[in-house]
Amino acid sequence: MALDDLKSALPDCAKDLKLNLGSVIGNSELPKQQLWGTVLACAIASRSGIVLRALEPEAKENLSDEAYAAAKSAAAIMAMNNVFYRTRHLLSDPEYGTLRAGLRMNVIGNPGVEKTDFELWSLAVSAINGCGQCLDSHEQVLRKAGVDRETIQEAFKIAAVVQAVGTTLDAEAELSA
Repeated sequence: MALDDLKSALPDCAKDLKLNLGSVIGNSELPKQQLWGTVLACAIASRSGIVLRALEPEAKENLSDEAYAAAKSAAAIMAMNNVFYRTRHLLSDPEYGTLRAGLRMNVIGNPGVEKTDFELWSLAVSAINGCGQCLDSHEQVLRKAGVDRETIQEAFKIAAVVQAVGTTLDAEAELSA
């Protein structure tokens, strides 16, 4: 299912999502690698098979093998980190924040692509997973690297739309089953 097929699969009640999907992906000003890495990482993080099957082929076509693997790695490592850091942040006992994490996160230090691209993808996945601590951390790294707020917002706009499309299409599939 291509992007147009994904848009046409959306019900009439999600007209805004159709328009936004075309806008955030089809009219994005992000460089190709940043765009399609964000799209792939967010499609994975959305947990929607419909969305992942629709967007993965075009992402694979637009990414190098290294960038494709790194975007998948960003989704994987943030699936773990977002739960871990969000939980530590939400617990009322601040002592958890002083304990050593003890989790391997080597891919963050050596993702195989530009660090800013990986950080952008990690931020987008963190937006979907709702981890404020991870969002702040990745945003600060991106800002220190000179990435502007508009670029960062572009990534979490993609996250918001991809997540909403996945939720909507998965609900429609369940309702028609």
